[in-house]
Amino acid sequence: MSPQTPVDVTALIAAMTLEEKLSFVHGGDDPERLGQSGYLPGVPRLGIPPVRMTDGPAGVRMKRRTTTALPAPIALSCAFDDELAYRYGEFLGHEALAKRQDVLIGPMLNVLRQPYGGRNFELYGEDPLLVTAIGTAVVRGIQAQGVIAMPKHFAANNQEENRMAVDVRVDERTLRELELPAFAAVVAAGAGALMGATNSVNGDFSCQNRPLLTTLLREEWGFEGWVMSDWDAVHDTAAIERGLDQEMPDGKHLGEPLARAIAEGRIEEKVLDRSVARILGQLARFGRLDGAARPAVERDPERGRALALEVAQAGSVLLHNPRGVLPLSEQRLTGRGLAVIGHAAEVPKSAGVGSALVVPESSRTPLEVLRERLGADRVAYRVGEDPAGRPIPADALQPPFREGAVPAGPSTEPDYFYRGVLTVATPGRYRIAVTALGGYAAIDLEGHPRVFAGSSFGDTAGLTVDLEPGAYELVLSALPMPANPVHLTLGWVTPQQAEEDIAAAVEAARGAEAALVFVYDELAELIDRPALGLPGLQDTLVTEVARANPNTVVVLNTGSSVLMPWHDLVAGVLDVWYPGEMGAEATAALLFGDVNPSGKLTQSFPADADHHAVAGDPLRYPGADGRVEYREGILVGYRWHDRTGHRPRHPFGHGLSYTDFGYRDLELTADGRSLRVEFTVRNTGARAGREIAQVYLGASPEVGAEQAPRALAGYTTATLAPGESARVRVELPPRCFEYWDAGTRSWTVGPGRRTVQVGASSADLRLTAAVTVAATGEVRP
Repeated sequence: MSPQTPVDVTALIAAMTLEEKLSFVHGGDDPERLGQSGYLPGVPRLGIPPVRMTDGPAGVRMKRRTTTALPAPIALSCAFDDELAYRYGEFLGHEALAKRQDVLIGPMLNVLRQPYGGRNFELYGEDPLLVTAIGTAVVRGIQAQGVIAMPKHFAANNQEENRMAVDVRVDERTLRELELPAFAAVVAAGAGALMGATNSVNGDFSCQNRPLLTTLLREEWGFEGWVMSDWDAVHDTAAIERGLDQEMPDGKHLGEPLARAIAEGRIEEKVLDRSVARILGQLARFGRLDGAARPAVERDPERGRALALEVAQAGSVLLHNPRGVLPLSEQRLTGRGLAVIGHAAEVPKSAGVGSALVVPESSRTPLEVLRERLGADRVAYRVGEDPAGRPIPADALQPPFREGAVPAGPSTEPDYFYRGVLTVATPGRYRIAVTALGGYAAIDLEGHPRVFAGSSFGDTAGLTVDLEPGAYELVLSALPMPANPVHLTLGWVTPQQAEEDIAAAVEAARGAEAALVFVYDELAELIDRPALGLPGLQDTLVTEVARANPNTVVVLNTGSSVLMPWHDLVAGVLDVWYPGEMGAEATAALLFGDVNPSGKLTQSFPADADHHAVAGDPLRYPGADGRVEYREGILVGYRWHDRTGHRPRHPFGHGLSYTDFGYRDLELTADGRSLRVEFTVRNTGARAGREIAQVYLGASPEVGAEQAPRALAGYTTATLAPGESARVRVELPPRCFEYWDAGTRSWTVGPGRRTVQVGASSADLRLTAAVTVAATGEVRP
């Protein structure tokens, strides 16, 4: 972004009325309905234009209007490619400009602390070094296009469960080493704004937390941009005194109440001026106040589709391929063909649910692409499990209900629409589902948590529950959009129907050369997963299909780690995450070997629900009495597995290829307080491929505080033809050798003899050397 002509922000503020100043510190309604997630009216008489904001972690969200849907951030992170991340951000910025948006809310820089998180798909993984590198590259890319990036959620927003009220109790060292590095880095990189979190941190709401917003962010880091609240995350007008600058979505606290507080002398007007100056300062920096008309920018959907395909291919992870069934061979499938099973093959999840949801301009389904590739007669499709269900008969639901519409209206909370009694005659596992088109809906089944559907929550959602014979109250609530009615459809899947669907899938698999089972999860903003297994009866479906066909491959269309009780029964597992609008094409290319898989996990996949960093302790997660305690400290993800010895199903950094790579000739070279790590990677297999090589640094023997046995210190990639070698280099900066000393409240060198390990994952380390770190920070091999 080029430097802009200086603007006298102080003079602009002096010329404003109080009402005009207040319009900058809270959201309003966009008369053109172009601002998707926030709008400031500007001050036309002073040459200050309106400001429009939208969500943008995986595409420029336009609330059910089509846009380019890129793969989810978790997929991007699995490519371990900073340059690709920059281009991802650059495209987001370009698309935002084309859609007349000034601020892109994102990316999400919180660390993936626990596996249940409803927004884990929006994150860049469990390691702070990687989150920092990828997140900073995305921010730089966005802002290179002249769009203000607004990274979020500052800070410790690591769960959706009770997110509006939970108080996160976390020690300073854990914050400094895990949660804050990415935020510090984007501030240093010039991020124009930050979004605060909904949760509290150590007793103070994040959006009015003086230690975070003023002491740390402004005074220590020197942040010059503005801080906007998350939606409804402000609780007091005094938030503006403590470091917050802008309230969303309206002026409940920073509108008329702030005006009264200023009139009554409880808050000085110069505090308001300070926040307005921070906002105007960034608008000036990004050229919004120079009086020039913004140049027209055309969308480039073809470039977006090419980028979506590239990211989906680079970020997909081949988890399991013990017998080499993958890549599939079209020639081998000429006889009995291919069985394609699972709802996600016909209705894939291209994007996550919530404020990150983007509706692709166009996308194909895996089933379509596979039929085109092999011929429709060689592909047998069976749903396996129907998430929307069939109509509930009148003898099971009184009064009867199948579908209905609620007129458009101004409601802000779901209103009661239907109340009835569901009668269950046969015990077993049922799915009760609602589909909402045109607005939102909520389904409440007696004794079970509420589930939301519609708009940013996804059209269909449901409860999969074990029910005993009896009667259960069932309530549907609806929230139409201001200009649209909402249409609701209710359905269920009974144990008998589920059994019939699975039997049909098994029969198709038994008659095929190979079977592909596409499975999905239901990650969503506002709610965490109740369990780590696949929703519904998908685990049963995979198990039965695998028993019928030894060449069964599972495609995970998921946003986070899942348990895989069927893991050792299947011939392959490919995780494509939420792969964006080109996900079907990318999946087929990976399955058939047109592209060699190269992605690596940025989160550990636990072996079971009892062995991960927050398991077995409600205070760690989901919390108790409104409080969560980060008792695991810095031992998140692979660090916890390494410390406890509990092996995950698949470790951080894991990812297979259709070729093999060897490592040799590790060499360490000191450069003052930095270390250069060099080694050779060789493609020892028969296919060209890309290897992501990782460098881990061991603990200091002279530090008494808790340390991880090893931590990611750097990474690099090598794309090699069969038999080709490359000499690669990773630079370890001084911060790698430091830890946050709680006693001195400073970054402090961890001295002594420390190991440097290089390999293909956190659990597959091929080369080892040692380095001596002096108390001064000087490094000696």
